[in-house]
Amino acid sequence: MGQRARTGLLLVHGFTGSPVSLRPLAELLAARGFAVDLPRLPGHGTSWREMLPTRYDDWRAYVERRAIALAERADRVLLVGLSMGGTLSLDVASGTAAKIAGVVTINAQILDRTGIVVKLGPFLEKILPVVPAAVAGLTANDIAKPDVSEQAFGWVPSAAGNSLLRALPRIREQLARMPCPVLVMYSRNDHSVPPANSKALLELIRGPELSELVLERSYHVATLDYDQPLIEERVTAFADRLSAAPSTGFFDASTASSHDVPARRAGD
Repeated sequence: MGQRARTGLLLVHGFTGSPVSLRPLAELLAARGFAVDLPRLPGHGTSWREMLPTRYDDWRAYVERRAIALAERADRVLLVGLSMGGTLSLDVASGTAAKIAGVVTINAQILDRTGIVVKLGPFLEKILPVVPAAVAGLTANDIAKPDVSEQAFGWVPSAAGNSLLRALPRIREQLARMPCPVLVMYSRNDHSVPPANSKALLELIRGPELSELVLERSYHVATLDYDQPLIEERVTAFADRLSAAPSTGFFDASTASSHDVPARRAGD
């Protein structure tokens, strides 16, 4: 079993994606001895038709349930989220009673999306139940590494997507009450979720600890891209440190790479 088995890592995939995008990372972390859970969000991973009746609140509630279940067999639970999975992780950590020890976000969506399609979204969803992913502003297989696919839907259920966008203002407001350490990872070249989202997180989050890691070699789905080994190392170090240090401990800047920003307290 080992000490790491007492640390649970809940990995949460993104919008229209599936556990495929996080499976290699999950397997590596499990091999390192952590208790790993990699669930499939409701309506995801099968067909866009199954996603039609689902909404953001369904995905959020599911992540919270899985976190609570993981806490029953681990001393502490960390959430690791890619894209919307990062958004969900931040939401659950800052806005529920679930006891979350830390959060890692990877290219998380937090800012309102722009464009005419977004503005017309509430009207379009009544006449166009699904739209092509490109029309919704999503870049298919946004991965620098060749011949790699995240196997996301090519079509986006309009009402489901709009439910995510409607939740973002509430989540942004919650970030001032973040109770746990957060590590914000983002790709400098992301064609689906602009880096401005993660930079905004660094300003919005007010919690005991905040650090940043810029991924220089990957696009949006960084967990399947060139920076996957770096992500694995940093998630491991983050989890190990939180399991060994008091909850009020600071990020040790001596362990940071040249692209890390040391932690700060609210008000710094």
